[in-house]
Amino acid sequence: MAFTRLKEYLSTDDGASGSLLIPSLILPTMQEDQKKNLLDRSLAKWVLGPAQLAGQGGSFNYNQTIRNTGKIREMGEGAEATLDTQDYTTVTFTFTKYGVAVRITREMMEDSQFELFKSNIAAMGRRFAENETKLILTALEGAGTTVTGGAAFTIANLVTAMFNVEDTDYVPTDLIVGNEVLQDLRQIDTFAEANKWGDTSTYARTGFVGRIYGLNVHRFSSNAAPATSYARRAYVLDRSEAFGIAIKRDITVENYTLPTFDMEGAVITQRIDVRLLRSDAVGLITTT
Repeated sequence: MAFTRLKEYLSTDDGASGSLLIPSLILPTMQEDQKKNLLDRSLAKWVLGPAQLAGQGGSFNYNQTIRNTGKIREMGEGAEATLDTQDYTTVTFTFTKYGVAVRITREMMEDSQFELFKSNIAAMGRRFAENETKLILTALEGAGTTVTGGAAFTIANLVTAMFNVEDTDYVPTDLIVGNEVLQDLRQIDTFAEANKWGDTSTYARTGFVGRIYGLNVHRFSSNAAPATSYARRAYVLDRSEAFGIAIKRDITVENYTLPTFDMEGAVITQRIDVRLLRSDAVGLITTT
């Protein structure tokens, strides 16, 4: 009888106060932060790690040969060969320290059904990856040539940027685009019509042409860019010559406790720099 009355009570409009008697299941899984499109380190000419950067100095000098220096000359029989040498320049890597601290109270760790400490550290790791993409884009802004486009990205913009890179004897290998440029690319019929490029298999399988004029296409998230305007930018580059990454200290996690606050925490740091090596190996395209 008591159970019947309880059921009747819970079924009425004023039964909200008894709703706690109804069990509910909270899934023991936390939805993680979305994974953004970031630029891979494989786009760099090289990535130098801490083991390759000995010493306590704050900078690392990379000597690169200036292209087309040294000249072969016609010479007569028995004549002295003309003296000539290569010219050099220097790119300096100045390591900037980036970091963030995470603190979690003991009560939060005791009462939560999720591993909040590990979850927060993992989320901060993704922020470091986004910061690296930001540094790469900042370096690529020093491109040797710029193609100024209109309201939409066009094939003419792309082939001009490719020509600019090729005209300085580099080989375009990759196309890096922001979100708005990618939208423009998807609306260019030439990349979707089989009678123009010969095959529909790639488009049908991926929804987008993965290679354009031999270039691998990479999209970067606007949230990982230095500014929202970068969504309207594109970069054509020769990955074997364009930029380098030097890491004095890779992502490091150091745990600590604060007994007087009854908290546990971690400090996550990294020392890194990204530099353009040869500006002519990069062509920038801007749209409005």
